Amino acid sequence: MTRYRLRPKAPLAPRLPDPAQAEAIPEAAPREPRSADAAMSMRVTQQRLPRPDATEPDSLAEGEAVARDASNAPPEARPYPAPPPTAQGAQDAPAGTQEIDRIRREGLTGRQLRMARRVAQKHGLEVASDFDAVRQLRALDIDPFQRSNIIELVVPAQEEEERQLVAPEPRVQLPSTVFDGDRKLPSTEKIDPAERRGSEIRTIQRDLARRRRRRMALLGLRLMLFVVLPTVLAGYYFFAVATPMYATRSEFVIQQAEPQSGAGLGGLFQGTSMATQQDSITVQSYLTSRAAMVRLDEEEGFKAVFSDPAIDPLQRLAEPATNEAAYAIYQDHVKISYDPTEGIVKMEVIAPDPATSQRFSEALLSYAEDQVDQLTARLRNDQMQGARDSYEAAETRRAEALANWLRIQQEVQQIDPVGETAARTSQISALESQRQQLQLELQTRLAVRRPNEAQVNSIRSQITGIEALISDLRREMTEASEAGSSLAARNTELRLAEEDYGFQTLLVQQALQQMEAAQIEANRQVRYLSLGVEPVAPDEATYPKALENTALAFLIFAGIYLMLSITVSILREQVSS
Repeated sequence: MTRYRLRPKAPLAPRLPDPAQAEAIPEAAPREPRSADAAMSMRVTQQRLPRPDATEPDSLAEGEAVARDASNAPPEARPYPAPPPTAQGAQDAPAGTQEIDRIRREGLTGRQLRMARRVAQKHGLEVASDFDAVRQLRALDIDPFQRSNIIELVVPAQEEEERQLVAPEPRVQLPSTVFDGDRKLPSTEKIDPAERRGSEIRTIQRDLARRRRRRMALLGLRLMLFVVLPTVLAGYYFFAVATPMYATRSEFVIQQAEPQSGAGLGGLFQGTSMATQQDSITVQSYLTSRAAMVRLDEEEGFKAVFSDPAIDPLQRLAEPATNEAAYAIYQDHVKISYDPTEGIVKMEVIAPDPATSQRFSEALLSYAEDQVDQLTARLRNDQMQGARDSYEAAETRRAEALANWLRIQQEVQQIDPVGETAARTSQISALESQRQQLQLELQTRLAVRRPNEAQVNSIRSQITGIEALISDLRREMTEASEAGSSLAARNTELRLAEEDYGFQTLLVQQALQQMEAAQIEANRQVRYLSLGVEPVAPDEATYPKALENTALAFLIFAGIYLMLSITVSILREQVSS
């Protein structure tokens, strides 16, 4: 006999009593009436009862034993009779088999099949396999893999325990059938969906709260180990262990001598920080170099000061101290900065006591001044050396020219060739004038009718003597004599020697002017270190700044922890995906 529901989720049609099966049920287990709610919670099922004439005594006895065992077993362990296929089911079997084969070829995972079975169980469907569950859900337009359906499948363990503690409802004692292991049907007992949903939500909330508390506890533990504990250790060092240090601050500026007048575009930057920016950077680099540290150690004992056992181990220089270790301490305790806008160099020297700090600062200032003077010393020396050499060479040549002129004067026995030539020329001119007068007088006397022969001869002899004297004078001036060269040659030699001496004298004057200009330029190239803030020994410790350093340590450790946490989270996400 087959029973059907009149509409979905309606109770089954009433069962007709069977005399043979009623006799097989023992009297010790009377049938208890089921409530309307229990009838409403039953699922769609088909059952076929055997006819009375087909029941044999052996099967009745066996059914009676199975029914007795089923009545004593809990509700969840009671076997349900497998419904035999009906005629309509036999007709739909090929279509269902084809649909299941098609679903099987989709390659669904085991997790998806388990979810489909649970969704089918939630909707009260009777399925023969996981693929049959997928088929029936799709026939009802239900997506078995939808997220909302999956979330609703969560069943808390507490609710399962409460369900097991509920007293089993009485069932109609029916003959048992052979249980098919491949066909596991879900239980027909169901609870209120709203109550189950509320229970699941409460369970999820409790689980989330428990996870949140555990996560916060682990977070607090990690913060305690990686942030708070290192910060406490750093604060203990800064407040209780660190040796107090004293800092001496000073400021200076590098200046140069300004010229009288700036020519061209180069004079635009005179007197500004741009003119000495390169020198300031050079001095800054020198004061922070190993050379300055070595010189400070040789003159002031830098290594011995920081190797004192009274200094804490983190700041103390270990023995034997190497230059590299001392230079690392030097870089931490000598801080120099340069302001390019103002051209001011700021220096801070840190030492274990105030007097040592001031002494180191003054020594470094003297080193800076020496370095500033050394920057232009070579340029100034080269400029002055060139001008001085040129002047000395000009002086030597002038002396040689003067000696040559004196030698020529001694050789020709003549001091002033110009005066000598002028005297000879004046003598010749006087003789020629006298000769002209005598010639006029001779013409006058010859003009009379009877001239006096004696007077005429006397005048003629005078004219002849004057002409001979003029010829001798001219010959002495142009022709070489028995004693040596002529007067013209001697005058030429003297003139050349005199001109050479005058030229060398002019060169000496120019060299002297060049040397004076080089001296002025060298003075202009001189750099001066002007001290703006003098080093004064402090009366209180400047370092360590315990509170600021502790806060900085906390920020550093927190930043490191944050970066590591983000990195680990990203790597975990990448690995899980």
